Amino acid sequence: MYPVTLTGQVVKLREFRPDDVADALAINGDDRVTRWLSYDSRDEATTAAMISGAIERAQLTPRTEYFLAVADRDDRMIGFARLGLTGHQAAKLGYAINADHWGHGYATDAARTLITYGFHQLGLHRITAAIGPDNAASITVATRLGLQHEGRLRDHVFTNGAWRDSLLYSILTSEWTNQQPAS
Repeated sequence: MYPVTLTGQVVKLREFRPDDVADALAINGDDRVTRWLSYDSRDEATTAAMISGAIERAQLTPRTEYFLAVADRDDRMIGFARLGLTGHQAAKLGYAINADHWGHGYATDAARTLITYGFHQLGLHRITAAIGPDNAASITVATRLGLQHEGRLRDHVFTNGAWRDSLLYSILTSEWTNQQPAS
């Protein structure tokens, strides 16, 4: 499906636009944010290529990912969220919010909105999230939304000059349907 726009409680998830590059760079170029991601900080050219690639992939049929801008009430991009389809009715969840907007529930709302879309509209059975062990804020988002800790992926990503483990969290459609996620 293209284009996709999803409305959460405090954010809107929408397709990327070419004019999102500066806002994306404020995320991708900020070590406070990328220290928690699976890649190092990026420059403007790499960020522009990321946005361009996301726009192109969004129009593929069948669509293999839902990589969306997280926008505030003024439609300004403050983050991004992604469901990467990984197999039969499964996806990987990822999200990042501009550090200047941390602590306002944007990541929780974006993740909740994308998980709901994945289960209800895409018919997914399982969604996973791989989170750095020191990323307490992201672990809080995952557990708040009902994701279960499954284990540790050793030396899962190479970032900031070193290998880093990830903690694997997951949720199944039956668990999502049977709960009311807290804010």
